[in-house]
Amino acid sequence: MIEILTPAEVDKARATGALVGTILQTLRDRTRVGTNLLEIDRWAKQMIEDAGADSCYVDYAPSFGRGPFGHHICTAVNDAVLHGLPHDRALADGDLLTLDLAVSLDGIAADAAVSFVVGTPRDEDLALVDATERALAAGIAAAGPGARIGDLSHAIGTVLVGAGYPVNVEFGGHGIGSTMHQDPHVSNTGRAGRGYTLRPGLLLALEPWVMADTDVLVTDADGWTLRSATGARTAHTEHTIAITEDGAEVLTLPR
Repeated sequence: MIEILTPAEVDKARATGALVGTILQTLRDRTRVGTNLLEIDRWAKQMIEDAGADSCYVDYAPSFGRGPFGHHICTAVNDAVLHGLPHDRALADGDLLTLDLAVSLDGIAADAAVSFVVGTPRDEDLALVDATERALAAGIAAAGPGARIGDLSHAIGTVLVGAGYPVNVEFGGHGIGSTMHQDPHVSNTGRAGRGYTLRPGLLLALEPWVMADTDVLVTDADGWTLRSATGARTAHTEHTIAITEDGAEVLTLPR
């Protein structure tokens, strides 16, 4: 099902998106060398509860995961890229961390992710993050009423491939609204002019992600965390956008 929100529901989405963006920014500001992934999860839990919101992850149990996720945020480190299950690990200098957060507030969900280096960065890690950020910006720029999903996929993929990275098509962006994961799927590469035509009221979570030298994923022993098959570093950037009469509005920016 592709859900089209009413103007009142899009207003609610703006509040949810601002909350997601603000929590992610706060978590990024707090995270240091030595910060434990479980500590980040506790911070996220507290901020979600303080806002009167609900986590989209705690009870999430899709076919590709092992039972309910059981935590409030995804924390993926270095070669981990998606669905990173928080565990007892203190971050070291130079770790490349992705935080991925989805919450629901007043019945509407929003989803965003950010990758950054903790402590001393490596140039190749900064290049990974930069490629995903530029790809996300290209996807957003391609979005608007009358555009097709393939236009967004093509714009995202052009940047990622142009930066020299393989692109995995198993996981990508998605529709979002009253639930976290909806149709349409938004691949991180594709052909322009194909797919669903965007309409005002549609919410999309666009999420370019890459692994430095492979497009093959492996699942960690925890049953959730997806890693690069080669052990290569990874990055993942995401925003939720709303299609409006005027184009695309980014909802998950911090207040």
